[in-house]
Amino acid sequence: MHRLLERQIRRFLGEPATLPPELAAFIAAVDEAYNSADADRLLIERSLDLMSKELTDTNAGLRNELAERQRADMALQKKQEEQRLLIGKLEAAHNQLLQSEKMASIGQLAAGVAHEINNPIGYVYSNLGTLEKYVQDTFGMIDLYEQAEGAIADPEVRSRLQEAKKKLDIAFLKTDLRALMDESKDGITRVKTIVQNLKDFSHADTSDEWNFADLRSGLDSTLSIVNNEIKYKADVVKQYGEIPEIECLASQLNQVFMNLLVNAAHAIKERGTITIRTGREGDEVWVDIADTGDGIAPEHMQKIFDPFFTTKPIGKGTGLGLSLSYGIVEKHHGRIEVQSEVGKGTTFRVWLPMKQS
Repeated sequence: MHRLLERQIRRFLGEPATLPPELAAFIAAVDEAYNSADADRLLIERSLDLMSKELTDTNAGLRNELAERQRADMALQKKQEEQRLLIGKLEAAHNQLLQSEKMASIGQLAAGVAHEINNPIGYVYSNLGTLEKYVQDTFGMIDLYEQAEGAIADPEVRSRLQEAKKKLDIAFLKTDLRALMDESKDGITRVKTIVQNLKDFSHADTSDEWNFADLRSGLDSTLSIVNNEIKYKADVVKQYGEIPEIECLASQLNQVFMNLLVNAAHAIKERGTITIRTGREGDEVWVDIADTGDGIAPEHMQKIFDPFFTTKPIGKGTGLGLSLSYGIVEKHHGRIEVQSEVGKGTTFRVWLPMKQS
């Protein structure tokens, strides 16, 4: 008999053996129902255990699958980020190569211009010197004729001579011819200087060879090249300190200076000042290019050397100037530092080693 049923019979009806036959038959039926319920309960419990185990195993599999998928997603994101960085580096390298090719073309053009222009300029300059001597000799002869004028006995001849002097205005011709000669020589000298500055800027004779060069000369030739970009916006103040020649790719550093000078001019809305300083500290030299422009917003400071980043309007800038400059300075094992205050201006300092290791 089922223990629960037996306990209740003993409690309320007494010993099961003493029960009447008809009640004993009923109790037997109830006992069978109790045992059947126990069997069903055990079956249900086993079924629930099996279902719970299957559900636990399924959940564990799903968790593993989810973790694997998350790892795959993270690996994919990492790969995509690596590809994005690689593409950025490739674009920067490509643009730097294009810029280097452009600078090489400028160098070749400058060399060609110098070759084609220098010879005729030399002729003109030499001829001007000879012409100036001839003019001085002619004026000397005229002076002698003027001194001998009083010794002419024939009044008619003397009268014609005085009339010719008055008509030609010899005194004015003497003054004006000297001024014309000086202006012509100055003009030719300026043309020679411009051609030389082009050669110095591009260093067409040295190309991509490492040589020792004076950064101050590079700054001066670069200023000459970008003068038209600066002269309407700013006064240039040079405060050059003593620095030695350094081992460098001079034409590429001139490109850095050009980018910084043009950016400084663009940063100035009204008339301002661009100050250029040089100095030496230990085994390094530095070049400062400071402007009194608008300054750089703090949120942009971390992005100014990124390729294609620009705050200029569309069509006004490519966003490559500072990125390429950063790459050139890094190639020289140097660095660029920036200090800026909105509304007051910006200073870029380029540090460069004196010798390449």
